Amino acid sequence: MDGCLFCEIALKKRPAEVVSETDEAVVFKDANPKTRVHLLIVPKKHIASVSDAGDDDRAMLGGLILAARDAARREGLAGYKLMFNVGRDGGQVIDHIHLHLMGN
Repeated sequence: MDGCLFCEIALKKRPAEVVSETDEAVVFKDANPKTRVHLLIVPKKHIASVSDAGDDDRAMLGGLILAARDAARREGLAGYKLMFNVGRDGGQVIDHIHLHLMGN
């Protein structure tokens, strides 16, 4: 999608500190971390929000969670938070679905 920050990062048109990547998602460090480890897991497919995901996106959404699990293991995190913000009222700032992985 034109003008989408996370699409541009996924397409490598905009820099980010990428820590891993799969066929479906890219994992990179949050530019404004709230914890010692704060990563974003972003699908390469543009979907504005969880509320916009279709039934055919179930596997991709599950893949985001597994990518987060793998990233947490690489970071050596024993415990961590996974969070989706949904819509402006839910704290979502960028209109591209993304999963936050946060740990200390």
